Amino acid sequence: MNTQLFDRAESACELCRSSDELAAFEPQPSRSQDLGDRALLCALCKAQCAPDAELDTNHLHCLHESAWSQVAAVQVLAYRLLSRLNEGWAQELRDQLYIEEEVLEWAKNGLNEGNEEIELVRDSNGTALNSGDSVTLIKDLDVKGTSFTAKRGTTVKNIRLSDDPGHIEGRVNGVTIMLKTEFLKKL
Repeated sequence: MNTQLFDRAESACELCRSSDELAAFEPQPSRSQDLGDRALLCALCKAQCAPDAELDTNHLHCLHESAWSQVAAVQVLAYRLLSRLNEGWAQELRDQLYIEEEVLEWAKNGLNEGNEEIELVRDSNGTALNSGDSVTLIKDLDVKGTSFTAKRGTTVKNIRLSDDPGHIEGRVNGVTIMLKTEFLKKL
């Protein structure tokens, strides 16, 4: 199987194209024994895929290319890394990706691996929210400390999650504010 993996990847890391210290990597939780459920990664990219790894933003600019791979395991790893990066370019790239529904579920299942105590952030309908999502307001909201009201139907793009699962951070009228998730609906 490793020979097939090296042939498919052209003996280069499937994330950054490096040819140093290559090894097969299977994103967890494991799905099957299919070759598409494994990626060939260099040691640096493999280390970046650990759930608690400190991410190297400069190195991960390689995702601009590899995120478009047709290999399920590479799509999962790219999605997870882009979700963990606290960078505007990463959130925009993640939002542009087309990933089949079952592969997307696999990617999302492993995002909080090892952190089961993390409570999911949900909108008013119970839909899970992630950093980078877009939401719309379902009620007019007076914004404390400003002279404007955030109107119902306003779209808030590229949200950021906070430590409190009942609040998210977003920009409305050019101002970054905290919003209660009970007044939001995911787009």
